[in-house]
Amino acid sequence: MHAKKAKSEGDISNTDHLASDAHAVLDLFSGARNLSTPVWVYDVDNCRVVYANAQACKMWQAESEEDLCSRDMSKGMSSTVAKRLKQYQTDFIERQTTFREMWTLYPNGEPVSSSVAFRGFRLLDGRMAMQCEVLERASDEPDNLRSAEALLHTDVKIALFELDGPALYMNPAARNSIGGPSKSFQQLFVDSKDYHVMMFELDGSGEHRMVARVTTASGKHWFDLSAKLCSDAVTGQPAVLLTAFDVSELKIARDKARYLADRDQLTGCYNRAFMHRLVEDLANASEVRCTLLYFDVDRFKNVNDTFGHEAGDNVLRELALRAQQVIGPEDIVVRLGGDEFAILLYEDADYVHVHQKAKVLFCNLSGPVRCGATSIDVNVSMGIADFTPAQTDFESALRQADIALYHSKREGRNRYTIYTSEMGAAALDRARFKTEIESALKQRDFVLHYQPRIDLRSGNVVSMEGLVRWKHPEKGIVGPDNFIPICEETGLIDSLGQQVLEIGFEQAMKWQDAGEYMHLSLNISPRQFADERLTDMLASFARKPGFPTDRIELEITENVLIGDLDDIASKLKTITDMGYQIAIDDFGTGYSNLSYISRIPLSCIKIDQSFVSQLPKSGPIIRLILSLGKQIGATIVAEGVETQDQYDWLSRHHCDQIQGFFIARPAPLNELGGDTS
Repeated sequence: MHAKKAKSEGDISNTDHLASDAHAVLDLFSGARNLSTPVWVYDVDNCRVVYANAQACKMWQAESEEDLCSRDMSKGMSSTVAKRLKQYQTDFIERQTTFREMWTLYPNGEPVSSSVAFRGFRLLDGRMAMQCEVLERASDEPDNLRSAEALLHTDVKIALFELDGPALYMNPAARNSIGGPSKSFQQLFVDSKDYHVMMFELDGSGEHRMVARVTTASGKHWFDLSAKLCSDAVTGQPAVLLTAFDVSELKIARDKARYLADRDQLTGCYNRAFMHRLVEDLANASEVRCTLLYFDVDRFKNVNDTFGHEAGDNVLRELALRAQQVIGPEDIVVRLGGDEFAILLYEDADYVHVHQKAKVLFCNLSGPVRCGATSIDVNVSMGIADFTPAQTDFESALRQADIALYHSKREGRNRYTIYTSEMGAAALDRARFKTEIESALKQRDFVLHYQPRIDLRSGNVVSMEGLVRWKHPEKGIVGPDNFIPICEETGLIDSLGQQVLEIGFEQAMKWQDAGEYMHLSLNISPRQFADERLTDMLASFARKPGFPTDRIELEITENVLIGDLDDIASKLKTITDMGYQIAIDDFGTGYSNLSYISRIPLSCIKIDQSFVSQLPKSGPIIRLILSLGKQIGATIVAEGVETQDQYDWLSRHHCDQIQGFFIARPAPLNELGGDTS
């Protein structure tokens, strides 16, 4: 048996030398053979007993020492026990430690609980084994036996520390996680502040629970720690009993969930919900003064339409980065949604004024953004509002900054504006005006005035353009310049555009029923054209019996053509397939790319009045447009004709039709002599 064991250890090749070494070891173990208590030597690395006395064989229910040594002890051994034995082996090597613990052994599957002393035992090949000696059999009390077994196998880390020294005891889970017992209680804590908080609470109440980062054998982890002051059962000295749970995964998951709840995922900025909570917290600090910067990207929709949404996302990320590079450590950047951002600045004594910091921020935000090989020019418009959180809530401050931003947009964009009370009063007036417009839409107080177009060859009126007016109950007729901008800003332009088409189509049907061969032009806003409901509405009218789609012209501006030209051309073809005609209004003042001319079904080009007003200086441009119209077979209409000289020039150069005050101002049909109601 001994020769076979030596061979398995692999360090002795000579048989005689092996026998001699084995005999020497037997002499060392001979004293143990005569003891009345079970003693055996366990090879931790190979999981086998290498020597055992008769009492050990009896306890293990082995017929002989050879029988016991032949058993593979790893079979049925839990991973917890295996780790514990490795811990013993390390301590035998490093500290020559002796352990005394309650263990339950399972000879032939039957539990035997005993108090066992464990000591290091050096094998012939130099490896450290373990000598095990049963000191006494445990009582048969089930609770005692089970508690000892539970302490061994539990995943809960349990340790007893001296107040100012190393660990007095660690269960296997604690030893495997925390490391060697030489580590003191203070050395567990990554952050010394956590240790001092723990000791302060223990000194006050005798116990404390906290979540803290702990230094372990595998790195720094988050633990739920419960500590209690007690006395060491051996020395009677003060000690700390520690119970620990590794909560790293839960802590990381919660931190990530909290991060995602507070952050915008695209830019990494804080989100609106976080800003709300922050300002609410600041409301309790009466001395705090803040400045709110509210900005967005000028014509951001054009960036998305021209370069794609991925490029738009790159622009937003770059803006967030630029803002974060300039703000102070206390300031925060928030993405409110879309291309809208807010920056919260605290009053800073190091600045002459916080508005100086705002100016630096504004200047840093604008500039080209690289997207691959493409450079996109980016400008922002900004509104600035000062407020005290104790007196003004976040939404009110944001509304003031938004009013200032609106002012920046109206002044031409690419600038910042500081909010004033006068701006607030004007915004209140706009809000009231918006309410009035909403009411007018419900009451259908909007009407069409008509301006005739004449054919220059015959001098006859061949078409009418329907132009919207507001029949205000108190102010009388209100022109479009007073309400169209507000409708476009607030989205009411959709409802207004719908009503204009309905009113115009009803009039077209009246002309049709009266046998009058009159064309009608109606304007379609870019927003209305983008609305998917437009084609449905046009189709529903086109299906009506006798509806004159061939005499209805829908006027769009060149800005409608910005975006995916294939989709736009397809939508225009769908409309013309219903029988409607398409005209380009204000030609030459919008989208400057003429490549669309050959791709969309145009029936009419309207020369913008800014060119007509400059005749004859603008003659070369107008002649170019006239030539273009002839090439593509489109009718050319000159808008804004106000003088005889303009009329004569256009007639001499064979313009098809004209429209303007020289012919007639927009008016109700009955004033034009064309009322057929």
